Amino acid sequence: MSGSQYFVNRINRVVEQLQESALSAMFITPGSDLSYLIGYHAVPLERLTMLVVTQNHEPFLIVPRLERSAALASPFGATGWEVISWGESDDPYAIIGDRLNGLSGTIALDGHMWADRVLTIQGRFPDIDCVSAAPIINAIRVIKSLDELDHLREAAAAIDRVHAQVPRFLRAGRTEREVGRDIADLILAEGHSSVDFVIVAAGPNGASPHHEVSDRVIQDGDPVVVDIGGTMPSGYCSDCTRTYSVGEPSPEFLDSYEVLQRAQVLSTQAVRDGARSHDIDAAGRNELTEHGLGEFFIHRTGHGIGLDTHEEPYIGPDNPTVISSGMVFSIEPGFYIEGRYGARIEDIVICTPEGPETLNKQTRDLVVIPSS
Repeated sequence: MSGSQYFVNRINRVVEQLQESALSAMFITPGSDLSYLIGYHAVPLERLTMLVVTQNHEPFLIVPRLERSAALASPFGATGWEVISWGESDDPYAIIGDRLNGLSGTIALDGHMWADRVLTIQGRFPDIDCVSAAPIINAIRVIKSLDELDHLREAAAAIDRVHAQVPRFLRAGRTEREVGRDIADLILAEGHSSVDFVIVAAGPNGASPHHEVSDRVIQDGDPVVVDIGGTMPSGYCSDCTRTYSVGEPSPEFLDSYEVLQRAQVLSTQAVRDGARSHDIDAAGRNELTEHGLGEFFIHRTGHGIGLDTHEEPYIGPDNPTVISSGMVFSIEPGFYIEGRYGARIEDIVICTPEGPETLNKQTRDLVVIPSS
């Protein structure tokens, strides 16, 4: 299949969904949805870039004139569909209106569209109703193609190579920020095109799941949560958490960590075609609860991953989403005890017809770094 045909098929699926949902059109502005649908990684600018897909017209892409060359060089440019450019004195919304010969009915807007775009559309097209395009696009994006699965395997292997080297940098006397800077350099060195986040949470900072880094000096005996991820040249993301200990941890922490390991295994083993999100979450959460750690597991078990680090499906309590083969998501239970420490183990998992395929291969054992 040619590169452009790959994206033509995705647009055709959107058109089918518009027809089934009785929607007049879908408008998509720069972001991961646009990248997914047409392979154009447009820069979000104050000037309007928008993909317009309707039931009755060929899709077209409207871009600022200074972005025309980039748009034509994208896979969308190879489809033969029209790229319409507009100049500084033009009104792109008027161009869209003229192209659609007036617009009525209900249109779907991408879920990350800037508010001023939404308000302008509502003001310029008073005969339309606006709904979110997220249910349609998410339903298409949530099942990964074979190529996407390979991209995610590549991303997981790259972040595994980073975690394999983390013990080189973790030691008492260094700050979280210093360690985080070294890890960020490694993320790029191991094949990512960008660093999306680096969490180095030592000692009591580990009790904050999204801590990032600080100037806290790492102490002997500190558990350290390291949660890192980046974006690969393919556009697909990595995300993996491991917990380390600088010097010997307390016996109490070790006992709790063993429970966490079992919980992570149980939730992973619960992944299968037809499982429900809340059952996967409960498999690990119940293990933590039975050993007195349930109240310290303060977030859902996982999130989908692809062109975004967080996307559908979400794995959590009270979520009845049915999991299907081809879905990819994290399994990341944790415990967080304020003022003391925290721990988390996170792997990216593919749901396959045979069960879970865990993409991250680095050890899930607590890695104890000897005191210097």
